[in-house]
Amino acid sequence: MKKIFFTLGMLLVSYGIFAQSAGDAVAGKAMKATQHSKDFLVIQLGYVGLNGTGASNIKSGFNREFNLAFMYDIPLQNTNFSLAAGLGVSSTGIYLNDQVINLTAVTTSPAFTSSTTYKKFKLAMNYIELPLEIRYRQVPENANKGFKVGLGIKVGNLVNVHTRSVQTINNSKAIEKEANKSLFNTWRFAGTARVGYGNFSLYGTYALTTIFKDNSTYDIKPYTIGIMISGL
Repeated sequence: MKKIFFTLGMLLVSYGIFAQSAGDAVAGKAMKATQHSKDFLVIQLGYVGLNGTGASNIKSGFNREFNLAFMYDIPLQNTNFSLAAGLGVSSTGIYLNDQVINLTAVTTSPAFTSSTTYKKFKLAMNYIELPLEIRYRQVPENANKGFKVGLGIKVGNLVNVHTRSVQTINNSKAIEKEANKSLFNTWRFAGTARVGYGNFSLYGTYALTTIFKDNSTYDIKPYTIGIMISGL
């Protein structure tokens, strides 16, 4: 009987040691993953400026852009450099002041016309993007620490264009939306750059293609300056 209890006791102790070791191994891997960030998640929020022929005729306010991307990082061995590619979404909002653009008009050329009817008028463009970037990190094994720089390019496919207007009718707020992307280029190419420390960076982009298909009047190539948070 004593031998049986002794054997059971040794089995329980062994199981406890094994379970603790397995738990420590899992926790260690989780901690290691946390400490060795590769900038997998990228979040950007920036101001959008308009540049090119006709840009001065577009009366806009504080235009904004939001980007979200997941990127896979491939280290270049024995260097502080890596390559990263990913998949993301981008949303750009152009906020017009006393101007409108009619997306449903039967025309091949964009036209911005004066109007004081609306309290707010926004032109929104939404893209699915493929970003590609070459990265330098002061601490190559952990993107959460140290100085870092990134240069790259991203390719975007236009999935939606719409306007959203707000006006007051009979003392009530009226919201109207129109969607049509026939005036806009389907593909967007842009150069990208960022510089930062740890999880925070300043970033910029410059479009290499125009917004509109017919660029004889509005040859617009937007640029963006903003802040970026990255990690995981």
